[in-house]
Amino acid sequence: MDVILLERVAKLGQMGDVVHVKDGFARNFLLPQGKALRANEANKKRFENEKVHLEARNLERKTDAEKVAEALNGQSFVVVRQAGETGQLYGSVSSRDVSDLVTEAGFSVGRSQVVLEVPIKTIGLHDVVIALHPEVEATVSINVARSADEAARQSKGEDLSSVQDDFELEPLPEGEGFAGVDDEEEI
Repeated sequence: MDVILLERVAKLGQMGDVVHVKDGFARNFLLPQGKALRANEANKKRFENEKVHLEARNLERKTDAEKVAEALNGQSFVVVRQAGETGQLYGSVSSRDVSDLVTEAGFSVGRSQVVLEVPIKTIGLHDVVIALHPEVEATVSINVARSADEAARQSKGEDLSSVQDDFELEPLPEGEGFAGVDDEEEI
């Protein structure tokens, strides 16, 4: 199906481009969300008439997104999760979790705006990109830790993702072992 894009769509095209997409993508995503119109003569004329308004609305949304990106860029959020000794999480931190954290901090971010290819499954500091507009992105730092104390230590640069031995065993002197155990005793 050929559609006229009403806004920039990542990996597809710019506003006003006529592109060929699969029917399901157009019917289920582009058309219901108002990102495109079917490419017929009536809609082409309609687009030409509304082009100035669409460009103005897009520019306004872009400037709003840039303001939010300035405030959001570089922010750090702490997530406390249960994890094993090696730093592997028992669950994961998904885009929904990141969206909820950012929203609690006072920013309006939807789950679909969080660019996370795979869920976070280890403790540590992770950079996550948030697409506020097709042309504006912000990067936040997600600090995944087992406790608030551990999160503070990680934010100072300490690596807690691997097992760390706080003590070292000293070897026993030759001939000493456990008292009362005879190695040659048969049972």
